[in-house]
Amino acid sequence: MASTAEPQDMREAISHLKRERIVAAAVDLFYRQGYGKTTLEQVANELQVTKPFIYAHFASKNELLVEICSRAIQLAHESLNRAMAQDASATVRLETVVRDFLTAVLTHQPHAMIYSREEKELEQKDRDAINLLRRGFDQRLVELISLGVKSGEFQADDVQLTALAIGGIVGWAPVWFRANGRLSLEQVTAYLASLALAMVSVKSQTQSHGH
Repeated sequence: MASTAEPQDMREAISHLKRERIVAAAVDLFYRQGYGKTTLEQVANELQVTKPFIYAHFASKNELLVEICSRAIQLAHESLNRAMAQDASATVRLETVVRDFLTAVLTHQPHAMIYSREEKELEQKDRDAINLLRRGFDQRLVELISLGVKSGEFQADDVQLTALAIGGIVGWAPVWFRANGRLSLEQVTAYLASLALAMVSVKSQTQSHGH
């Protein structure tokens, strides 16, 4: 049985690797010159392959854009799911989610920038699907802050507005962050996590209990 499964696994792994190469080349081109000015031919040239190689994995340039745009929000969901699964206080969970999410979006900065710049190029159904994911993330953040308020850890007069503000801090970071700037990725994520905690009236020294 194993012998039939292995080639299938290998085929899937190779297919995944090819898709990742195509996505990486498209990210590079969309980021540098914009979605509108990039052709699938250029993506193929970048990879030194033919266009049919790309069509075997992506039906169109727009499908490539959808893949790139949805990744940033999928990363956000994954970080939130990890934080929510922790057997920890709301304070530790909130700090974890802000740090994890920031690390994810800032290490995939071009994806986030392409999404904010090219969202209008997405078809309505794809934009709706991504916005549904975003709203889901916002809702989970509201739940986490509500949990903290109920447990007496957080103070927030308007939980939804606080969640939006924290989401805004994280969402805006890819716009201004520079990898070779004044602060390292670790310093930025730690400082913004402490800001998020301050927004729910958690004193910064409580962070140390989470480490």
